[in-house]
Amino acid sequence: MATVLSISGSPSATSRTARLARHLDAKLTAAGHQVVPLDVRTLPAEPLLGADFAHPAIVEATAQLAAADGVIVATPVYKAAYSGLLKALLDLFPQYGLSGKTVLPLATGGSTAHVLALDYALRPVLSSMGADHILPGWFTLDRDITVAPDGSVTVAPGSAEALGRVLDQFAATLPRTPLYAAAS
Repeated sequence: MATVLSISGSPSATSRTARLARHLDAKLTAAGHQVVPLDVRTLPAEPLLGADFAHPAIVEATAQLAAADGVIVATPVYKAAYSGLLKALLDLFPQYGLSGKTVLPLATGGSTAHVLALDYALRPVLSSMGADHILPGWFTLDRDITVAPDGSVTVAPGSAEALGRVLDQFAATLPRTPLYAAAS
């Protein structure tokens, strides 16, 4: 199956955005895909903000991007845009780092007033990075994401159904390993 890089651009350790991304990662993993989670907040701040392209953590993140068949980009919405932390990472990736990849943009926020951040803020950047196919993505309201004390995530029924549809669309665009290659 395919390799998916799942990027969370949230600066918060208790982020609903990251929890939602990891929830979807588990679904892709259960479907046989290899998912590589990348929480941007775990990268060292100095090389991230100082544009140190040679720092080992940045080199590794760039290699993970290069190896991925598909990329999930999840972000909280702040002031009608994706997170600055995500922007810092995207700025360090190669100009055409998304060439040959399918991208699923996801956003979370407190109000439906932020829905257009996906199309008017994030999509143009992903497109400029050469993504072959950017799915419509999905915006999930914070109140539709419940995190249990054990860290498990429950998504409100309407949002869960919509997320399921966009995740199925994303998975359908990923390359599949031919049966003969898997058997050899």
